[in-house]
Amino acid sequence: MNDAFRLHPQLAADTDLVTEGPLSRILLMNDARYPWLILVPRRNDLVDYDDLTPQERETLGFECAETSKILKRLFNATKTNVAMLGNMVPQLHCHVVARFPDDAAWPGPIWGVGQAVSYSEDEANERLAALRAALISAFRHA
Repeated sequence: MNDAFRLHPQLAADTDLVTEGPLSRILLMNDARYPWLILVPRRNDLVDYDDLTPQERETLGFECAETSKILKRLFNATKTNVAMLGNMVPQLHCHVVARFPDDAAWPGPIWGVGQAVSYSEDEANERLAALRAALISAFRHA
């Protein structure tokens, strides 16, 4: 049996790797309309939040809070939305999205609003570098 972590194919197709947190693989959603990160706990066969151990739930909460703080700071976000839906992709994952009064979906949820806008290569590289540096620093000093 291979216990290596497996990322759901849809998440792999829609995201780029930012970094690894204490528990989760942290991914940038390929939608330039929103600074949008997805945290995926690196344990196979997780579907729901209650599939995590109590310690893992605490760690995921810490990762979400740090990610939220970083999105607010880097992008001057008005607020962040944190959500675990999993209706389309069954692998447990948590969305952390920076929101702004002038974004495409404000004040409603982002799902089902318009079409994703791809990053240019330069935009993606710049955003990934900034997020990677901030997250690595936050997790190192925690």
